[in-house]
Amino acid sequence: MSNSADSSSTEATGSGPGRRRRFRPVRVLTAAVFALAGLIFFTSFNTAKGTDIRQDGSLLKLSDLIQQRSRKNKELDESNAALRGSVESLAESDDGSTKAQDKKLNGLERNAGTQQLTGRAVTVTLNDAPPNATAKLPGYPEPQPDYLVIHQQDLQAVVNALWQGGAQGIKVMDQRLISTSAVRCVGNTLILQGRVYSPPYKITAVGDPDRLQQALAASKAIQTYMVYVNVYGLGWKVTDDGTVTLPGYSGTVDLHYAKPVQ
Repeated sequence: MSNSADSSSTEATGSGPGRRRRFRPVRVLTAAVFALAGLIFFTSFNTAKGTDIRQDGSLLKLSDLIQQRSRKNKELDESNAALRGSVESLAESDDGSTKAQDKKLNGLERNAGTQQLTGRAVTVTLNDAPPNATAKLPGYPEPQPDYLVIHQQDLQAVVNALWQGGAQGIKVMDQRLISTSAVRCVGNTLILQGRVYSPPYKITAVGDPDRLQQALAASKAIQTYMVYVNVYGLGWKVTDDGTVTLPGYSGTVDLHYAKPVQ
């Protein structure tokens, strides 16, 4: 009976010499995982070639690329303005024109916005609302993300109102507007004549301060904007700056698509 018990114990544990070893898929799966990990490490090393992939200068964010291009455009505009000033100085030295012609030309350039303009000015500042803003007045819904940022139509409403108020010249941020300038926004960033700006946005106009402020108050679009100012906290500030000098437009004045009427 003792031998029978020993035999029975051997069969139960499966450790007898005549017993086939049971196939275990867990071992095969473990080996496959380690092999795959080794392949990944080798591929990463071969790609990096000893460098930090996260710090690779070629993997620029789109926002970084836009900022670089904006700075480059600003440098080119400044260089263009300097060269144009040199050319005009050389042309004025002996161009054969009369004083009447020079006076007429200066008037055209001043109206076109390519010359500096000095006079009394008003500045309007617009800014996004705080990110945690809530409705300040009863009866209004809680804000959506679009309610809390400055939009293209807000900037355009201010610029249009200032023109209607008799502005002789307008500067948005650090750039003078001319007849072909377009105020455009992508998201909550302003793209103006090849440069990118973030809020707060400052718009300065030279003209009669009283007329300019009356035109701002009379604008229907700005009245709508003021509802969001009072309810959700969008930024709005109007200041009388006294006497200021607006810069002349320094970009290209060539039209790429328009053609003169024959």
